[in-house]
Amino acid sequence: MAAEIHSRPQSRRPVLLSKVEGHQDAVSAALLIPKEDGVITAGEDRTIRVWLKRDSGQYWPSIYHTMASPCSAMAYHHDSRRIFVGQDNGAIMEFHISEDFNKMNFVKTYPAHQNRVSAIIFCLASEWLISTGHDKCISWMCTRSGSMLGRHYFTSWASCLQYDHETQHAFVGDYSGQITLLKLEQNTCSVITTLKGHEGSITSLWWDPIQRLLFSGASDHSIIMWDIGGRKGRTLLLQGHHDKVQAICYIQLTRQLVSCSADGGIAVWNMDINREEAPQWLESDSCQKCEQPFFWNIKQMWDTKTIGLRQHHCRKCGQAVCGKCSTKRSSYPIMGFEFQVRVCDSCFESIKDEDRTSLATFHEGKHNISHMSMDISRGLMVTCGSDRIVKIWDMTPVVGCSLATGFSSR
Repeated sequence: MAAEIHSRPQSRRPVLLSKVEGHQDAVSAALLIPKEDGVITAGEDRTIRVWLKRDSGQYWPSIYHTMASPCSAMAYHHDSRRIFVGQDNGAIMEFHISEDFNKMNFVKTYPAHQNRVSAIIFCLASEWLISTGHDKCISWMCTRSGSMLGRHYFTSWASCLQYDHETQHAFVGDYSGQITLLKLEQNTCSVITTLKGHEGSITSLWWDPIQRLLFSGASDHSIIMWDIGGRKGRTLLLQGHHDKVQAICYIQLTRQLVSCSADGGIAVWNMDINREEAPQWLESDSCQKCEQPFFWNIKQMWDTKTIGLRQHHCRKCGQAVCGKCSTKRSSYPIMGFEFQVRVCDSCFESIKDEDRTSLATFHEGKHNISHMSMDISRGLMVTCGSDRIVKIWDMTPVVGCSLATGFSSR
């Protein structure tokens, strides 16, 4: 399969392999079954379905199960074939799937939340089921006994979750735009730190335990890379989407980040280069270029008999500038700005043509993407959303490799 993919001419675009249709409402989660031509989907139509690829090339549902409440989140552990489905009513249900993927048996219900479940992670080593929900909390439960071990509450809806299995650290993104890092213990937890950088709610998180990098996508259309393990506090901003970033996946082998937005945008970011950190915006009562007062600077306006100006900021140097001193726009991909942003006139002069060369590729998924999942070993991606369609993509022309075949020529 992988060899066939690489023998094709490189179009450098994701290749749509299949469309899976059948849900009657938005598909909230879709996962590729490792080592199988199959997909597991869960939807707002209260169904969980397992689709297997037939000899005809079409995907047909081998399992169709109706739940008590709309399905909002899902986790699948392939080695033990356990499926955990979070629902709108706050409960998580566990199922065991047969080896031939034609039967699914109910195991138990976990009363994890009082409201919609937003994310689920299963840790086999500790037999913990960790989840976040719209009841503003993270909970962790014992999968052996089904009992609650601990809960921690936030000030906003907890919208997404990542977990470091080795250190038992959990990352929780919420609707206020904040990310909380917690250390989970058997019956308690401690807050390590909070990360603030987004101007909108956190919609997706990805944790890479090897490089100790956390990636966050948000409704402010941006992505931030947080260097948790390396240089303290180092953050990189990535701006290239035109809608909220709904899903992200970092491919450690090729140092590439794949991100998807609500408008169907698919971006592949090159993270294998020395990117520059965007500057903090400086505050000033007057333009830091021409010294004209800003409109709130009453004293200088009175003294100079001038009308105050609006404050802007140069995205390259961070200085507070007026409109006349920042008439130009430029992309600056090394700092994460893939489309044109405001820069002061002196910074514009310092940006060379080669500095504007894009460090990401952008593609059109042609449907609303609210959830994405990748099988990195095969270079496959699945996307789903409010249009009820599930799409399966061959990403090898874009990401340039699969673990099965190693690097291909790019």
